Amino acid sequence: MSGRVVRLAAPFVALLLAGCIHPPTAKDYAAFRAADPKSILVVPAINRSVEVTAPDYYLSTITLPLAERGYYVFPVNLVKRVLEDDGLSDANLVHAGDSRSLGSMFGADAVLYVTIERWDSRYVVLSTTTTVSISYRLVDARSGQELWNETRTMEYSPQASGGGGSPAGLVALLIVQAVASAVEKAAPDYMPLARMANNTAVGLPHQGLPAGPHIDQYRKDQKDF
Repeated sequence: MSGRVVRLAAPFVALLLAGCIHPPTAKDYAAFRAADPKSILVVPAINRSVEVTAPDYYLSTITLPLAERGYYVFPVNLVKRVLEDDGLSDANLVHAGDSRSLGSMFGADAVLYVTIERWDSRYVVLSTTTTVSISYRLVDARSGQELWNETRTMEYSPQASGGGGSPAGLVALLIVQAVASAVEKAAPDYMPLARMANNTAVGLPHQGLPAGPHIDQYRKDQKDF
């Protein structure tokens, strides 16, 4: 499945909404409804980015959106520690393993596999673009069947406004853009983009996860999922 890309510039929220103008084709939730998972085990993420700390930072962002959709989420840091103690410190090995064994180990209904495709900030001339791209795959921990998958890409480019059309105004605008881009490149903030990726991935109608058993919409949202 091709991922959706949302490009953001200040303010974040307005352009986040703009990124949802063209809704993709609705997913088929037959397998998900049949499996009816109530708990989700999030295993350590595979990191395909160049930022070695990305997986640990990312794990702190995924629990809340899943819980808000009505699912019990096993504590991610505890899961990571248990897997490490069991000799599974490499995320690639965990993803390549049997989801049924993971489900049995923790008593989970489903396993969420996350891959960090991009977690970087690129500087070109006077512009810096910070990108977070995440792929998600939810698998039934009892049958091993894939229940849901999604990819989300969020981009942020700081932009200045104003300055007018005069030469002096143009110079001032270029200086402001250069400073903003340099600051973003020096200390990019990936966490808001990761949270937005998660929220849109699991929450968008016809694309995200149907409501779980711990919220009122459970089994009442078939028109949207």
